Amino acid sequence: MKFGIFLGAQISPQSSLAQQVAESAEQVRAARDAGFDLICTGQHFLSAPYAQPATLPFLARMAAEAGDMEIAAAVILVPLHNPVDMAESVATMDAICDGRFIFGVGLGYRDEEFAAFGIKSNERVGRLREALELMKLLWTEDEVEYAGRYYRLPRVKPVTRPIQKPYPPIWVAANNDGAIRRAARWGAPWLINPHATMSTIARQTAVYRAEIDRAGQQTPDAMPMFREMYVAEDRATALAESQPYLEGKYAAYAAWGQDKALPGEESFAVPFEELARDRFLIGSPEDIVAEVRRYRDDLGASYIIFRMQWPGMPQAQVLKQLELLGSSVIPAIKGE
Repeated sequence: MKFGIFLGAQISPQSSLAQQVAESAEQVRAARDAGFDLICTGQHFLSAPYAQPATLPFLARMAAEAGDMEIAAAVILVPLHNPVDMAESVATMDAICDGRFIFGVGLGYRDEEFAAFGIKSNERVGRLREALELMKLLWTEDEVEYAGRYYRLPRVKPVTRPIQKPYPPIWVAANNDGAIRRAARWGAPWLINPHATMSTIARQTAVYRAEIDRAGQQTPDAMPMFREMYVAEDRATALAESQPYLEGKYAAYAAWGQDKALPGEESFAVPFEELARDRFLIGSPEDIVAEVRRYRDDLGASYIIFRMQWPGMPQAQVLKQLELLGSSVIPAIKGE
């Protein structure tokens, strides 16, 4: 089991982006010293009510503090990007990270983002498929010529290559069953989202594995799982300290329509205790250890990525959590 921290880089517009970058770098150093294996952050544009740094420059800065940890973009909204630019950006990130970069990809779901980039949302699956196909060619072939529905490239000789061969690991984020089956057909690790309940994830894990078998793909080595997490001395304290920040974050998600991307009738517009039940990982170090064991043993998770800061949360609360994780959670799991 590997441990990751999702850097909570979204901030209120009144806050300082420069300060958040500096505080994130401090978190990376603390996570490194606590025994974490990975750092990551995601991507959104025009993310009102929050400000957010651009993903790859932000991660490049964090890589300077990461030591031997892996660096993951989890995730890049690939349909919004030109695949030639993204292929060279990923190769550059892999060089910056000395071959420890992970490329997480997703479709996106917000109308504002598609409109801003002049992309039709109903083209996103085709664009993702073609972009990944073209990027892999640019990373591995001596000459590339490409003619797809969305992307065309005359014959070129690509020379900007990633360190990892044939290319960095590609994790595919997916919320609904159809997208999970697609990741399985591609033979890609499914990046399990933090929004669905554990009962939904358990069912979808079976869907993913069945489709892997049906498609004749080999089960990927990585099974990354992303969870909202808050740890304190006891569960009551953890709930009280996390609620003001998690509640606000998920109110924003509800306004963005994130819950509509989930299967079934899941909604974020519910009281906090109902929202947290079977979805968030909140409690004492012993609670966190027990849940991580369940993710590993019942679901086969090989990475557990914690997001432990949300807009407005003071830096001191994050650093205190990292200290608890480093002293009481990570050693308990890795020592088994």
